[in-house]
Amino acid sequence: VVRVRQNVLAESSVGMIATLGDPLDRRNAWLVGPDVTYQTSRFRGDKNFLAGAWAMAMNREGLTGDRTSWGGEVAFPNDLWDITATFKRIGDGFQPSLGFVPRPGVQIATVGVNYQPRPTRPIGPLHVRQMFHEFQTTYVTGLDGRWQSYRVFTAPVNWRLESGDRFELNVVPTGERLDVPFEINDGVVIPAGTYRWNRYRVEGGLAAKRRFSGQATWWFGKFYSGRLSETRLTASWKPSSLINVEFTSDHNVARLREGSFIQDLLGTRLRVNVSPDLQATSFVQYDNGSRAVGTNTRVRWTFRPEGELFLVYNHNLRTTDPLTGIRLVRFDSNQLLVKVQYALRY
Repeated sequence: VVRVRQNVLAESSVGMIATLGDPLDRRNAWLVGPDVTYQTSRFRGDKNFLAGAWAMAMNREGLTGDRTSWGGEVAFPNDLWDITATFKRIGDGFQPSLGFVPRPGVQIATVGVNYQPRPTRPIGPLHVRQMFHEFQTTYVTGLDGRWQSYRVFTAPVNWRLESGDRFELNVVPTGERLDVPFEINDGVVIPAGTYRWNRYRVEGGLAAKRRFSGQATWWFGKFYSGRLSETRLTASWKPSSLINVEFTSDHNVARLREGSFIQDLLGTRLRVNVSPDLQATSFVQYDNGSRAVGTNTRVRWTFRPEGELFLVYNHNLRTTDPLTGIRLVRFDSNQLLVKVQYALRY
């Protein structure tokens, strides 16, 4: 990366990414591309501003089509107004060997405009620290300009109180054009076609500084050919500065023309901070889709400022036989990982 520093509060940078090779040993695999960024904190006197652009080209044995991608961004990230606009064009043959492209052959435009005032007086009984009035939209088309999907996220109300507590209301118009059927759940397949719907969210949360804190989220409204209700509850208990216990619960109920389903996900996490150099975390999760219980336990020990030791143990149990459907509890898999990293300074 080559950086050209213009002054203390403004900076331009030019970067380059390049890869060579393929994990599956496919021949002639490479990727190369530059990016250029300019940012300053003196825009119009004392405001932040950023502008950047990037481009990439790649190749690999067996690929056809447009193997390039490019994009740009303009941002005005400030306390009162936070505005961003980005654009990406990804060729239909852009599939790098090292990396991941979720949707090739598309053009993606995003615009975000957030107005974030800080009231100087109480609003009724509420002492509001800051309001976040948000508008964020994503629009995706094919390379021919035919739209594939869009999502408009709006937050007419998103207030954070002086206590740290917050509440939010959202309205989210969404659209999807399916060229092929889409399996959304076991046995529930959405036919090809054009779908438009509105989603709504009500959310409230208690400040993380409290000994007991949590958040409740409810998404509701139409979804493809029917309706979907999503409820998420999280809670955290801090009996001391050394121990933190977290609980999560997700309950989704979908009633579509093609079928209905219910998804449940339960989890709990225990964190023990023995010292700044030694922490242990254990996470347990169950979902009614796989009917499996999974645990992940990790211990991190910083034995020197330059070195860390990680011990990770994963253990999974099944509560239903996948072939017979008989309820039982049996061992599914386990895994023990040991990792040591050490930084050499010279």
